[in-house]
Amino acid sequence: MEYKSEEEFLKAYNPNEFERLSLTTDIIIFSVSDEQVANYRKTSKKRFSILLVKRNTYPFKDKYCLPGGFVGINENLEDAPIRVLKNETNLQNIYLEQLYTYGDVHRDPRMRIISTSYMALIDKNKLNEKISKDASWFNLDIEEKNNIVTIYLDNGKEHFSFKIKKILKELTTDRYKYEIIENEHLAFDHALVILAGIERLKNKIEYTDIVFNMMPKYFTLGELQQVYEVILGKKLLDPAFRRIIEKKVLKTDKMTSGEGHRPSYLYIYKNKE
Repeated sequence: MEYKSEEEFLKAYNPNEFERLSLTTDIIIFSVSDEQVANYRKTSKKRFSILLVKRNTYPFKDKYCLPGGFVGINENLEDAPIRVLKNETNLQNIYLEQLYTYGDVHRDPRMRIISTSYMALIDKNKLNEKISKDASWFNLDIEEKNNIVTIYLDNGKEHFSFKIKKILKELTTDRYKYEIIENEHLAFDHALVILAGIERLKNKIEYTDIVFNMMPKYFTLGELQQVYEVILGKKLLDPAFRRIIEKKVLKTDKMTSGEGHRPSYLYIYKNKE
């Protein structure tokens, strides 16, 4: 049928002619924080961590998932993760960026659900808000061997891991597809979402200033280097690291103080507003 105007088309349009699907948003919240060591003369160890929520309803009851929820019918997509973070974790005013959209037909047993994921970065040490009772910080360690990525998670009370296989999809662009091969504790396809967030962060940390969303206002160069290293999963040579950050930080006249440690100058992020 041909319509003479858009008004005529909209008047005749019947949305019930089409199958429906739902949209959700899932948020990966990363942080790097201090883990105290027994010897006070040693510098605190930095740990890479992620916030997970234990589900108290079906499907996947008692399994962990990323903070998330359905996007309201009258809600802008970019407003949904802000609302979800506030409701599920009591966190607000933190760095957010859109990651990927996941639409596997069978990713949710309830119905056809597509999810747009986001990555959030915070400095957990200065976290003032109290996270919800079902949310928990897990230290995160990554191991990759023969294109099998193993991610270990530990919150001090529970510890588990999952494995994902990387399959080369396109040789010319070095693109991979990912397949979960071992996972008992995470709901939905959130193992894939977590790995995607880790890889995005590792890629961006070397060519952007994204890491400073996870840093306190004042920090030593040694602390900053530890954060780079714990995210990248490798040691960095001091001269190379200094070249990376020399135009990103400013030296202050403040110094660290503390028994057992040589005083060090404190720095700030150069472009902090």
